[in-house]
Amino acid sequence: MSTDSSRAPTRWEGPDEEQAVPLRRSQERDPCGPASQGRRKGRLLTVAGLTVFAAATVVLVWTQGLILSRDWLFGWLLLGLLAVSLADPLRWARGVVVDWLPLMIVLLCYDLSLPVREWLGITPHVWPQLDADRLVFGQLPTIWLQHRLYDARVAHWYDYLGFVVYLSHFFVTLLVLALLWRLSYERFRHYRALVVTLATAGFVTYVLFPAVPPWLAAVDGYIEPVQRVIAGMWATTGVAPAKALFENHGEFYNQEAAIPSLHAAYPMLLLLFFWGAGRWARAGLIAYVLAMAFTLVYAGEHYVADILIGWLYAAAVVAGVAWARRRRAARPAQSAPPRRASVRP
Repeated sequence: MSTDSSRAPTRWEGPDEEQAVPLRRSQERDPCGPASQGRRKGRLLTVAGLTVFAAATVVLVWTQGLILSRDWLFGWLLLGLLAVSLADPLRWARGVVVDWLPLMIVLLCYDLSLPVREWLGITPHVWPQLDADRLVFGQLPTIWLQHRLYDARVAHWYDYLGFVVYLSHFFVTLLVLALLWRLSYERFRHYRALVVTLATAGFVTYVLFPAVPPWLAAVDGYIEPVQRVIAGMWATTGVAPAKALFENHGEFYNQEAAIPSLHAAYPMLLLLFFWGAGRWARAGLIAYVLAMAFTLVYAGEHYVADILIGWLYAAAVVAGVAWARRRRAARPAQSAPPRRASVRP
């Protein structure tokens, strides 16, 4: 048998492959080996980064207030992702540009819904959602709940709980995206597509069908007085929101963006996305969806109709993105050239 002296050396020249695999594994398990040292260094960097990030978060909230505006939140999120990516900063830099920057642009465009709607000259709608609640319940659930539960003299436990649930809207979606980016990149891409699609659908609806929430309808005299429970809880808790870095809430803040309720839609999106995560996860997310719905109605932020439409938007987005993913997955198989049948000699 002839041998080719110019053959490139294989990865393992001494022992054969069956002996090489255990040798490779033993080197990875060696506590003094380079692989183990690299993992240990990565863990230490992650712990140190998270410690610094947690301390910086405490200082930020203490000096600036609770972070709610999107510009603050995105900056805080990117610093958190950097804290857990110190062992691989290039991935973090690539992720900022490829994974997070498009998402930030889409979500920040939400603030343009008010000037675009005003430029188009579309008048906010007051009666459709109001009449829908009265038709189904005989009266407005917001007013019914506040007459029985709200007390301006004292904040009850459900006021505090509702305050936390309401504010979770500003954090939960971004935190879930960050965890998925770190732990399951393919699921991150899937969930990001859902979030972007839902935000885009909300933006379009806010421009074309601006809707007045209950508290604003009460201010304008269309219904009897409604208390803004969440607004009152800021003073009760002594917590203040951080001022936006770049967002101008006086010019861009859209108060007539009640349909769909994205406060209700995003928890439903979470529930549908993690439906197969197990019984306890499903039960917890169902409780979150219902707690958010109760809070929005009781606090005067949304009608029940707004919430139901938000849930429908979330379900439609999940179904639409799933259809698009199936279609894209089937396209390469359809366009691939047919394989030639092999003929056995």
